[in-house]
Amino acid sequence: MANILIIGAGGVGRVVVHKCVKNRETFKKITLASRSIDKCEQIQSEVGKENLDIAQVDADSVEELVNLIDKIKPDMVLNIALPYQDLTIMEACLQTKVHYLDTANYEHPDSAKFEYKEQWAYNERFKEAGLMALLGSGFDPGVTNVFCAYAQKHYFDEIHTIDILDCNDGDHGYPFATNFNPEINLREVSSNGRYWENGEWIETKPMEIKMVWDYPEIGERDSYLLYHEEMESLVKHINGLKRIRFFMTFGESYLTHMKCLENVGMLGIEEVEHNGCKIVPMQFLATLLPDPASLGKRTKGKTNIGIVATGIKDNKERSIYIYNICNHQETYKETLSQAVSYTTGVPAMIGAKLMMENRWMRHGTLNMEEFDPDPFMEELNKQGLSWNIKEF
Repeated sequence: MANILIIGAGGVGRVVVHKCVKNRETFKKITLASRSIDKCEQIQSEVGKENLDIAQVDADSVEELVNLIDKIKPDMVLNIALPYQDLTIMEACLQTKVHYLDTANYEHPDSAKFEYKEQWAYNERFKEAGLMALLGSGFDPGVTNVFCAYAQKHYFDEIHTIDILDCNDGDHGYPFATNFNPEINLREVSSNGRYWENGEWIETKPMEIKMVWDYPEIGERDSYLLYHEEMESLVKHINGLKRIRFFMTFGESYLTHMKCLENVGMLGIEEVEHNGCKIVPMQFLATLLPDPASLGKRTKGKTNIGIVATGIKDNKERSIYIYNICNHQETYKETLSQAVSYTTGVPAMIGAKLMMENRWMRHGTLNMEEFDPDPFMEELNKQGLSWNIKEF
């Protein structure tokens, strides 16, 4: 039975705590830490003091992290904080000899790039320490990687194309809001798109490529090509891959708001001076938008996230669609969080569960598709994220 430390008390952190408490046969002791102790206290009040310890920590400080880890002595750290803090938390885990897990790859605060390079560089250090770092154990990245590995194991000899399809059809009633950290979300969707084809990366302008996809239980929605980090690892691990793309749905209202904000400079990540103070426009915008963790109670509708894979099996062409449908109101009833937080938090708990039960355990920095997908797929059905497969 594991002793775990969860860092991050936003919407996803709330889900991780709720689901870990429901899996006490694996997680004996659970501690939640955040810069904002009041957020930890709120989540503790939801699950009970007997089930959750709390602490305060600055995840930008390796020294503070090391001191907290030395005090708690966890078996692993679940990084549910911001992607900017991946490297400091990984460094603290190495110094204290504990396993590591996160849900998104490292991003530099001053550069809107999404890549695993700086985390993969820790591979030898984690190996030498006899530790595992599981990277991207959310939904996308995360479950979508496992869907690809499952398709490769059970349905194909070679996968030639993969389209990752992410639809959030939820309605929170606000004119404009983001379903996870505003700064991360807006940087992601306002950056140039990229996809991989025939061994090279092809760059596109933001929202340049659109297709319409008919999402089960939702219907046809406009879906736009973005760059997303799971593609970077999947091109290394999927046999025979010739092309991989990522699409996400956006409504006209969202795109109009975002374009207006971009046109007036509110999506900038460089400091500007205002009345003698230096501010980062996008960080200031984030303070004006609704807190994503507050959206759960008012959000209705569903998400549908999955992959479409085409390839060859026994010398015959084959196409399959693996996807999950999640209901915002149902996830709120269970964890007081909307489905975007739920679909990220549940896989984080499952990744930790498989590591602590020694079903997924290797040393180094590893991506989700590098493991046997079957145990993870089984846990998805048990833990509230059941999946479906259609063959075309």
